[in-house]
Amino acid sequence: MRDLPPTATLRAFEVATRHATFTSAAEELFITQSAVSHQLKKLEELWGLQLFERGKTLRLTPAGTALAPLVREFFSKLETTLADQREQKGRVRLLVNTTYSFALKWLLPRLPGLARLHPEILVTIESTDSAINFTSADSEVAIRFGHGNYPALHSDFMFREQLFPVASPTLLKRFGIPRVPAELLRYPLLTREGADLVPKWDAWFKQVGLNTDVLHESVRFADTNMTIEAALLGQGIALARSGHVEKELLDGCLVRLFDIPFPSPAAYYFVCPAGIETRPHIQKFRSWLLSESHQAQLSYR
Repeated sequence: MRDLPPTATLRAFEVATRHATFTSAAEELFITQSAVSHQLKKLEELWGLQLFERGKTLRLTPAGTALAPLVREFFSKLETTLADQREQKGRVRLLVNTTYSFALKWLLPRLPGLARLHPEILVTIESTDSAINFTSADSEVAIRFGHGNYPALHSDFMFREQLFPVASPTLLKRFGIPRVPAELLRYPLLTREGADLVPKWDAWFKQVGLNTDVLHESVRFADTNMTIEAALLGQGIALARSGHVEKELLDGCLVRLFDIPFPSPAAYYFVCPAGIETRPHIQKFRSWLLSESHQAQLSYR
């Protein structure tokens, strides 16, 4: 710690590393050339190292080259942190835990609306597919996909999605548009592995009156977003949930096949430890979330 120089001296060094002469460095710092030279000489004496090779232009020595990025990173992080703290002044942070796919596809596109309505709430998203244990987590609230069985927690129903096949216009141009569900059996089908809460193709075919043990599967994916991305690339037809393909359907990047109702057996719920749902910032977030959920539910039919 005895080797730490004044901040002004470190700033002179950081600026000088980006300039060819003391004169140009002095212009950025709004001090004289001799002042810059004096600051750097004091720094070299303090550290017992030669930092620059003097000549017509400034050149860093090996020691200066090693120290320059460290000093530059120090000022960069300091400026970023100060800006962040000033921005957060008067704001309250809310840490929200939810699944990655839900955060990416449904929550993030809607957050600007929350910021306009409640700019004092600074939301931080923490994503995980594991069940949250509020006693050992920093998150105040969570959004979970399940059947609403959350003992000892406050919970609010948000919405229930519909499941339906989706395909890219490119794939439909290549294979043709299926006229009846049975025709899907000749198409490459994209399958989401695991996640027992989400019905698979066999359940959808059973819903439409088809019992089949033979599916023309293309690739199996462990992640919902990968399945949708593969459908966007024209690799096959995905069985999608309405909340995960809103933008893609609106943009025409994906096409919904068959207007057959098939509600998901699981739904989304807002959950938090009982009693904290009335805290002002949580209540504001919860009210906004449930309003957005109600609008989404009306469209998921």
